Amino acid sequence: MITGSFTALITPFNDFAVDYENLDKLIDFQIKNGITGILAVGTTGESPSLTWDEHNKVIENIAKKTKGKCICIAGTGSNNTNETLGATKHAVGVGVDAVLLVDPYYNGPSSLEIRKEYIGPVARAFPDVEIIPYVIPGRTGTQLLPEDLALLNKEFGNVNTVKEATGNIKNMRHTRACCGNNFTILSGDDGMTYDMMVDPQIKAAGVISVVSNIAPKTVSEMVKFLEQNNQDEAKKLLSALEPLFKLVTVKTKEMTPYGEVAFRARNPLGIKVLMAILGVTHGECRKPLGKITKNGLDIVIEIARKVQTDNPEIFQPAADFFGVDIEARLKNPSSCEGLFYEEY
Repeated sequence: MITGSFTALITPFNDFAVDYENLDKLIDFQIKNGITGILAVGTTGESPSLTWDEHNKVIENIAKKTKGKCICIAGTGSNNTNETLGATKHAVGVGVDAVLLVDPYYNGPSSLEIRKEYIGPVARAFPDVEIIPYVIPGRTGTQLLPEDLALLNKEFGNVNTVKEATGNIKNMRHTRACCGNNFTILSGDDGMTYDMMVDPQIKAAGVISVVSNIAPKTVSEMVKFLEQNNQDEAKKLLSALEPLFKLVTVKTKEMTPYGEVAFRARNPLGIKVLMAILGVTHGECRKPLGKITKNGLDIVIEIARKVQTDNPEIFQPAADFFGVDIEARLKNPSSCEGLFYEEY
């Protein structure tokens, strides 16, 4: 079963090319700090803006590095079933344990079509690998419904897990009711993991996390406590992690010559900015993702300083592994150079 704590790993870039040396370090960092598995090239890994050659090479690197150490899930979904079949064939060939199929974005098929023309064909073609639908309507504009998920689970022996990122408790409970107790629900939203795992009508079995890019040990420990039904200890770790959840989407108001506008730095921009400030990786994203605003940067720094002051153990594994002084980097303006737009 695919249960536990998984990191939706960022893809590091240097001069906008994939930085495979840094990628290897990030994988080792995750493994050393107890993560159950790594998701290669999900949305957090900037899959929409990687070429398919890059996409496949990143999956191959992660599959090799994780072999015998932790689970490897490959993001092979797209809005083109033929592309998804090709990507899945490659991923299975390099030895991944499971593949993640995001609902087809933009062209927006119905739930029936997602089941019959997308998930079903992949599950049928690769019966020996776990197929994990990824339901995130806020990103895709469409949604595989619990009823169709249950039908897939009934028809295919390799559709036993879902990454649930609807943000809708009612939908999660309906998924459990439709799919039964032996089906695995994974949280796709850091901020909802605790509630999803303790809710008796959801009974989530773990998380595919963004913040574990920088805090894998604490995320892993929280999930383990919840697996042991030790809610008191899990709640303490949840409280320590909560400021970091705000990095998934950093929202600010910005002034232009024509009035005030809303700016929203979506995942993975916020977490990459923090990782760069702390000296873990470069902050570059693949265009059209760019930089954060100065106001957004101030929010990221404020969050990081709060975590470091209140719960320095959260960042300590990164400090030890990458040999960085967290306190010094959070105080040094040079740590933020090049990470933000100087003007709107």
